[in-house]
Amino acid sequence: MKPIRLALVPCLLAAAIGSAHADPPGLKPLELGASAPDFDLPGVDGANHKLGDYADARALVVVFTCNHCPTAQAYEARIVKMHRDYQPRGVAVVAISPNDPKALRLDELGYTDLSDSFEEMKIRARDHDFPFPYLYDGDSQAVSTAYGCLATPHVFVFDAERKLRYQGGFDDSDVKTPKEHYAIDALEAVLAGRPVARPTSRVFGCSTKWADKRVEAERSIEKWDAEPVAIEPIGLDGVAELARNKGGKYTLVNVWATWCGPCVAELPEFVAMNRMYRGRPFRLVTISLDDVAKKAEALEALKKNHVAAANYVLDSSDRDAFAEALDPAWPGPLPHTLLIAPGGEVVYRKTGGIDPLEVRRAIVEKIGRTY
Repeated sequence: MKPIRLALVPCLLAAAIGSAHADPPGLKPLELGASAPDFDLPGVDGANHKLGDYADARALVVVFTCNHCPTAQAYEARIVKMHRDYQPRGVAVVAISPNDPKALRLDELGYTDLSDSFEEMKIRARDHDFPFPYLYDGDSQAVSTAYGCLATPHVFVFDAERKLRYQGGFDDSDVKTPKEHYAIDALEAVLAGRPVARPTSRVFGCSTKWADKRVEAERSIEKWDAEPVAIEPIGLDGVAELARNKGGKYTLVNVWATWCGPCVAELPEFVAMNRMYRGRPFRLVTISLDDVAKKAEALEALKKNHVAAANYVLDSSDRDAFAEALDPAWPGPLPHTLLIAPGGEVVYRKTGGIDPLEVRRAIVEKIGRTY
């Protein structure tokens, strides 16, 4: 997988006013009573899905959601339950990702292992066993604009005639036990033929990543690429102190060398992870096993790859003592990567080339997926 692109807790409140600066001019949610806009979008199941595919449903729920947003992730299980509870009653649930993945900054991905590309949507749907269609609108965003998607998640409930009866949030709390079940209550009213008591609510979640945010994402890369990169020697005592990890951050350590081709090739992946997670209890440390006299060569490789982290070169010729100080379970080959919890426990290790998704998952499962 290619490196993914990452405002730290960027998305807690994108209320019904929408995104602060990048919504299409005049964007507002579909009016109550309006007909459901048509769509023809690719799904993670390999098929295209159209509005007409659900013509027989007694009610249709369209949920705009995405991979990366912690609020959206918090609602996934509830959306799955809605589908399972209401499909036998003739209700169709369709999820649509509105986001342009190229409009996401790396530091907007601090709570996730996946970005919002179509390929990564397939992974999310597979891993979490989505029973409903999960569709991609990130290229044109025409459907998201037509519905007036202000944030993820944003729920639209339509009756049998496909007239909008409710739009807004799923309920009143994503990380606490909800007291108001807006979408479910609206769906029950639609199925019973009653007026919806609360037909709108504010939308809480991550702002929609419209295509015009690509400029901001590109500028963020330019800014990060200009950050200073340095390297300094570290002795065995320093390595042992690093391994004890007395601070409050999870520390990802990558042991590498300029003469190790796979090591250098995967440096950009570590840079992406550092930019994703460093606003949270996380830090990246690299240790070069180049001869300390050739520190300049290691620094050149780090600068070329914009590794603005805590970079060290080992100031010792005793490799066995180094391994014992850092990670006694390490057999010796490069590259070697380990994630150290506060207090010194190694919670992930890999000798050899990494699977970036595997490493990101190890990180986010420890630092947490919610705020």
